[in-house]
Amino acid sequence: MCEIESAIGMFDSGIGGLTVMQRVMERLPNEQLIYFGDTARFPYGDKSPEVVRCYTRENAKFLIQQGIKALVIACNTSSAFSFKRLQEEMSIPLVDVIGPGAALAATKTRTGHIAVIGTEGTISSGAYQHALAAICPGKIRVTAIACPLFAPLVEEGFSDHAATHLIAEEYLGFLRSTDVDTLLLGCTHYPMLYSAIKKVIADHVALVDSATACAEALAQTLHCHAISRTTAAIHPHRYFVSYNPSKFCTHASAFLSIPPQEVSLVAS
Repeated sequence: MCEIESAIGMFDSGIGGLTVMQRVMERLPNEQLIYFGDTARFPYGDKSPEVVRCYTRENAKFLIQQGIKALVIACNTSSAFSFKRLQEEMSIPLVDVIGPGAALAATKTRTGHIAVIGTEGTISSGAYQHALAAICPGKIRVTAIACPLFAPLVEEGFSDHAATHLIAEEYLGFLRSTDVDTLLLGCTHYPMLYSAIKKVIADHVALVDSATACAEALAQTLHCHAISRTTAAIHPHRYFVSYNPSKFCTHASAFLSIPPQEVSLVAS
């Protein structure tokens, strides 16, 4: 198989990266995608940077062994701790969610005050804060908020549960008394909480999903490397997880317009 016909790989700590996959499927309908969810080691947000880097390298190695032509880190915590190092180590194009997401958020704000929500790991890394400061030096204020319970709620299928709405109020209710006008969803699980989040923030606040920006960045990357498919792939998308494929398959229908028919189990 020539490089253009090869698949694109992407991974996340669980099912959250499927929000990125859906946007990539919409933006690049000709491409074949291979997704790996590291469900056995979820969540990444409370792991140390060293552990996350180790997991990220292992995930990347597995996908590269599948013969991919490009890799998407569809996990904010992995992107925060590993993107630059992995970029130096890899010979294929690499796309993350943080740079594209920050760039999109910077175009939305009018007050210059952006709130970023994410896992404890992503927020403590300062990755979004640094990215936004580099895009608009001295012009953007960032309120960074760790929301450690959000991703587990999504993994359990509780995106619209009453408890989720209470937790969203606890985490984000104070933003109504600020001049924040843009809320950046700094975890790929969080788009599934759109309804709960929207109910507890001011109506004028724009929600920015890094998945859309990531898909566009991937399209541009493939174009720059001249490896975009011009005809539809003949092979279906493939899905792998490190634990409980049946649960993954059940919950994937909430993320994807075309849910997976088969999910393979691999050792993490």
